[in-house]
Amino acid sequence: MPGSRRTILGDTLCIVMAGGQGERLYPLTRDRGKPAVPFGGIYRVIDFTLSNCLNSGMRKVYVLTQYKSGSLDRHVRIGWGPLFNHELDEWIQCVPPQLRMGQRWYQGTADAVYQNVYLLEQERPTYVMILSGDHVYKMDYARLIAYHEEHGALATVAAVEVPLAEASAFGVLAVDEASRITAFQEKPAHPSPIPGRPDTALANMGVYVFDTGTLVRALSADAKRDSKHDFGHDILPGLVDTKSLFAYPFVDENKKVKSYWRDIGTLDSYYEASMDLVAVEPLFNLYDQHWPIRTMAHQLPPAKTVFAQEEPGGRLGIVLDSMVSGGAIVSGGRVERSILGPEVRVNSYAHVQDCVLMDGVDIGRSARIKKAIVDKGVHIPAHCVVGEDPEADKKRFTVTPGGVVVIPRGTRLDE
Repeated sequence: MPGSRRTILGDTLCIVMAGGQGERLYPLTRDRGKPAVPFGGIYRVIDFTLSNCLNSGMRKVYVLTQYKSGSLDRHVRIGWGPLFNHELDEWIQCVPPQLRMGQRWYQGTADAVYQNVYLLEQERPTYVMILSGDHVYKMDYARLIAYHEEHGALATVAAVEVPLAEASAFGVLAVDEASRITAFQEKPAHPSPIPGRPDTALANMGVYVFDTGTLVRALSADAKRDSKHDFGHDILPGLVDTKSLFAYPFVDENKKVKSYWRDIGTLDSYYEASMDLVAVEPLFNLYDQHWPIRTMAHQLPPAKTVFAQEEPGGRLGIVLDSMVSGGAIVSGGRVERSILGPEVRVNSYAHVQDCVLMDGVDIGRSARIKKAIVDKGVHIPAHCVVGEDPEADKKRFTVTPGGVVVIPRGTRLDE
């Protein structure tokens, strides 16, 4: 019989993969790893996975870091550490590469866990959950672990339904009628549909549960082979023949008509996911008290708009269809369909439209900024124009295929 929720969670160790470089998010990842990229005004991308852990009752969490991890380590230590009680055998801890298996950095997701297998030997959990630290979604991991136990699985992979016509963009799981995985297909030209549902496929979410013994044996065997040392490419396909590898159908705690799971791996997908948050009815709900999203708290004053000179030529501080974080001031400027991070300032007669402005960005007087992502601390000079002339923007900034202008941290623009 399956164990109680408390027993299952107490016997589970969670490992969050947070060492990704995020090359396709450059220049946002120039100074930080992908999981540390700000998202939604006050959050970091990793906050969504960690909130899932906390809301699911997961209290033993290791975060494996590697690439430019300073800000991420600080964020986890200060923002998340106090939420775990060491006296109750709870913890969250960042683990950088230890070079325990030789003088090499992590060669892949599986190698990252293999190089830290001593953590499993110390804790000896019944189950190990492997999570990605750079996806945005809401999920009760306890349901997944219970499903894994009920099916007597050696490993279980969480999977989200996607239209078959779009499935070629994902790693696809081929399954039988019992949800047993029969094959892994990496961005296939002809993806396998779900049995009995010819228009739908299952996409790998990068969320895995293993029996600890099975995981350790698979990692040890993989370490001796010439492979990519990757869970989706090597470890899990190697378990298909056991007939004990199952797909878990994603149950979305976001509770919308359409399931929400995003790998915001490109600048355009990051921008699109951000702009969805300011919609009248966003696909992803940040305001759900049933499933709160936590982050590192900052002691900041409330956001503020000033000046209400409605006469022609007057200064009017106005914000429409936008998210505004603490400490932000809109002083006589206009903001539309944008996300303002903490302590952003928009000065008089400036116009910000369809933008993501991260912490401390300052928009000068009469500047016009449209369809842009502006990283932390950038000052946009008075009368500067961004987002209206693509050719001029390309000479100064990164411009995505979707036409989004990206201004990295530390950029200095002439007054």
